[in-house]
Amino acid sequence: MSENGQTGKTPVDFWFDPLCPWAWMTSRWMLEVEKVRNVEVRWHVMSLAVLNEPKLDELPEEYREGLKQAWGPVRVVIAAQQKHGDEVLGKLYTALGTRFHNRGEGATREAIVGALEEAGLPAELIEYADSDVYDTELRASHKEGIDKVGQEVGTPVIAVPGSDGEQIAFFGPVVTPAPKGEQAAQLWDGTLMVASIPGFYEIKRTRTAGPSFG
Repeated sequence: MSENGQTGKTPVDFWFDPLCPWAWMTSRWMLEVEKVRNVEVRWHVMSLAVLNEPKLDELPEEYREGLKQAWGPVRVVIAAQQKHGDEVLGKLYTALGTRFHNRGEGATREAIVGALEEAGLPAELIEYADSDVYDTELRASHKEGIDKVGQEVGTPVIAVPGSDGEQIAFFGPVVTPAPKGEQAAQLWDGTLMVASIPGFYEIKRTRTAGPSFG
């Protein structure tokens, strides 16, 4: 049997919130990694709104207001996954992220509807933006990812099989612009190397640039 039972490629589980520009950058890098390493991304939903619930009172008012807007896009994505299967997530994420971030449309209803249509999904899924009908599934998907790395991180979370069969999971990497070609491969190899070391937790430096979507 192959490593993931189907394609022979190593499965890479990737948890995202479509609203996060840094997760978007990492996801575009991950698509480059698919071209240069024998891996296959499996997309999952997590939620910035859910992640920040325990500390809402500590957050600036402006950020709290922004989090209210974070529910709509991710609710639409989880509804699409529940009604149409896991296989729609990658294409829908690409359509949403391109509109939200690259085109600067923001997470408007119009942008979400356009992304749904672009991904070949029914436009009426937009109605789930204001519905909690799939919040249980959203929270379960979020918990699956965040339980692998702990509460004190954000999106994205990535998990890969380790040499012992257990998953190695980590937050990030946070990078801009998204590396391509051999640089993408080098970052992947290095990330796996440090993430696989028992007791390794963090490398970090101050960000001096915002996400570059070009």
